[in-house]
Amino acid sequence: MTVRKPDPELCLVIPCFNEAEVLPDLLASIRALDLGLRLRVLFVDDGSHDQTFALLAKACAKDKRLACLSFSRNFGHQVAVSAGLQYAYGDLVAVLDADLQDPPELLPDFIAKWHDGFDVVYGIRTNRKESWFLRIAYKIFYQLLNRITHIDIPRDSGDFALMDRRVVSVINQMPEHNRFVRGLRGWAGFRQVGIKYARPARQAGKTSYNMRRLTRLALDGLLSFSSIPLRFSGWIGAAAALLGFCYLAYALIINLSGQSLPEGWTSTVVLVLFLGGVQLMVLGVIGEYISRIFDEVKGRPHYVVREGTGWLKDVETTTPSP
Repeated sequence: MTVRKPDPELCLVIPCFNEAEVLPDLLASIRALDLGLRLRVLFVDDGSHDQTFALLAKACAKDKRLACLSFSRNFGHQVAVSAGLQYAYGDLVAVLDADLQDPPELLPDFIAKWHDGFDVVYGIRTNRKESWFLRIAYKIFYQLLNRITHIDIPRDSGDFALMDRRVVSVINQMPEHNRFVRGLRGWAGFRQVGIKYARPARQAGKTSYNMRRLTRLALDGLLSFSSIPLRFSGWIGAAAALLGFCYLAYALIINLSGQSLPEGWTSTVVLVLFLGGVQLMVLGVIGEYISRIFDEVKGRPHYVVREGTGWLKDVETTTPSP
C-alpha cells in the first residue's frame, strides 16, 4: 500500500473565463477552507474579456497563496485545465470550475479518500440543474463513450477531481492538442474512486459552454480514444456495396429470365442519394480524424501566456507544448 505524506501540499487549479461576477463568492469560499494542509491556488484566466484578471491580480497581491496565469486569448477550457496541471505545485492537485458548481467544501472528502490509498478521486454529478435536453444528451454521450472506448470514464464524471502528483505527471507527458482531460485521467490508470454529489446551479454569471463548445468537447472525447467511428464507416461502406451487389444480381436474374426491369428514375435517384450520403458521411468521419492529425503535426504550443501574477509572476510569455 502506498504510504501517504502526513503533511501534503495541495494546489487548486481553477480555469476562468469571464467569471468576474462569481469571483467574490469563489474567493470567499477558498478563504473559508480549512483543509489542515498547505494550500496553493492557481487561477488560469482563459482570455477573459471582463474584469476577471484585474480582480484576480488584486486578490493575488493580498494573498501569497494565490497565483494567476493569463492567456493571450481564449484557448478553451480543456487547454486551461491542462495549463494549470503543468504549472501546479504540490503533492496533490485538484481541478474545479470557478462557477462554484464544483463545491470546494467537498475537498476534505476527496483528501480523505487519497489518504485511504486512492490516486484519483473524482466527483460524480447527481441532480444536475441543466435542461432536460442537455441531461439526455449527457446520458447518451457517456453511454456511447463507454461503449466505443477502451477506458473507463464513469457517467456524469467531469473535470472536478483530486489527483496525486504521479497522475498529474503522467497527464503532463501527453502531448495531444485536442484535450479531453477526464479521458486522459482515465487512460492514466492508477487507483480511482468517485464521490457522488448534488451539483448546484451556477452561483452567478453565464456559462461559456454553449452547444457548439459542448459538441466539440464530445467529439474530442469520442475521437481521441477510439477508432471505432472509422471502422463503422467501413462497415457502412461494405453494407452499401452489398446492397448494390444484391441489386445487380437481381437485375441479372430478371434479364436472364426474359423479363424487363421497370423503368423509372425514382429508384435511380434514391440509390444515388443514398450512396452519395453514405460517401459524404464516411468522408466527414475521416475528415475529423485528419483534422486532428493536422493539429498535431503543426506542433504549435497549446497556449500562449500573456502574463502571470502571484507566485507565477516570473512565468515565461510563450509556453511550449509538453
